Amino acid sequence: MHDEIAWMPATEMAAAIRSKKLSPVEVTRALLDRIDAINPALNAYCLVTPEMAMAAAKEAEAAVMRGDALGPLHGVPVSIKDLFDVKGLPTTKGSLLYKDHIADGWEFCAKRLIDAGGVHLGKTNTPEFGFIPMTENRLFGPTNNPWDLARTPGGSSGGAAAAVAAGLGPIALSSDGGGSIRIPASFCGVFGIKPTYGRIPRKPGGWTTMTHRGPTTRTVTDAALALEVMSGHEPEDPFSIVDYPGSFLDEVNLGVKGLRVAWSPDLGYAPVEPEVRAICEAAAKRFADLGCIVEEASPGFPSPTADLTFFTSAATADAVWLGELSPEQLELLDKPARVFLAFGKKTTGMQLIQAERRRMSIWQTMQRFHETYDLLLTPAVSCTAFPTGHPPTMIAGTEIAEFGWMTYTNPFNLTGQPAASVPCGFDARGLPVGLHVIGRAYEDSLVLRACRAFEQMQPWAAKRPAVAV
Repeated sequence: MHDEIAWMPATEMAAAIRSKKLSPVEVTRALLDRIDAINPALNAYCLVTPEMAMAAAKEAEAAVMRGDALGPLHGVPVSIKDLFDVKGLPTTKGSLLYKDHIADGWEFCAKRLIDAGGVHLGKTNTPEFGFIPMTENRLFGPTNNPWDLARTPGGSSGGAAAAVAAGLGPIALSSDGGGSIRIPASFCGVFGIKPTYGRIPRKPGGWTTMTHRGPTTRTVTDAALALEVMSGHEPEDPFSIVDYPGSFLDEVNLGVKGLRVAWSPDLGYAPVEPEVRAICEAAAKRFADLGCIVEEASPGFPSPTADLTFFTSAATADAVWLGELSPEQLELLDKPARVFLAFGKKTTGMQLIQAERRRMSIWQTMQRFHETYDLLLTPAVSCTAFPTGHPPTMIAGTEIAEFGWMTYTNPFNLTGQPAASVPCGFDARGLPVGLHVIGRAYEDSLVLRACRAFEQMQPWAAKRPAVAV
């Protein structure tokens, strides 16, 4: 029964708890036991909270027996990325600088998950401040990919994706500032969506207007459920958008017949491994089987513009957020954080405004593109998961810059559009590949519908990594 619970979708789990076929205590105990057994090899969780979880599960069970009104996630275990505050628990942000920090409040969306009945299992690992697309830090060490423990799960939501992929919880609160949900989802063979910016409100911090909160799950329907719970206007967040008038969960099965879909293997500039391209192209063409009109087309913005714009905006925001640090504090930072801080401090006001103008140009380019196409499909990442600590220096025989293997994702943090990574196949080594599905701003429901339709046509959730068996 433990294994059955571990792989049960959150939607089914919530329904079984509501109908008294499953006990919240039984569910929570099964997942905590599984974390005890598997997490030492994965290091997906950097903090497990068994006492908190069991107390919440016992109260959830009592509420069911009393006949209380139950939230949509009542008794369903969730995890929360260690960038986000859970009142009374450490929020280290993967940094030695914050190793003793205890949160005195809640991240909005974390609290919404718990208020909806979610049972908090623990915090998932992240690179320092979520700055890099691999999950490794000096405080907790690297997280390992459940499909191959010698490889990275990606980042920065690598702990979240590894946990979900290994059956260590059905819903993981994640975040995406430049690909941090979509890259790990692709590398770990799970589903992750970066909603429209502002769909899920956020507390102040670095990378303002670029970092999106979102769910990582094994099924699209579970993501729709989590998104429904976390979405909605928050008065304290000036960028949060009005509540969605429909229901992501009710609409997820509406299909995509008649949509115009663009397939771009490289966005016009991105290097991609031939095997990844072939797998994603085959997946994109299957949208024709769903009743879509599929054509090859690219938006038409150059990579250097997107990358420079992204780094300028992100580094400047980080420099303001981190503030002035002493030499001793600087020594506690990993190299990427020091690079971001130094670059941000040197950025002039003119350079920042120029970056914002380039960002607006990218937005306008995508707006024009979406006048013709409802969805854009690309590979989520240029490659599959690589050995931990050894990111590729070449893709498809071409030398790349540092992080040049992840150039598909950050343009859509600049535009704020919804974008997801959907599992679409495996390479010759058995490593997962993700298809990138991008929609117009505010059309999160359509992205979910497209991913759900693909999931029904080409299911993946039953495939399990060796470490999780």
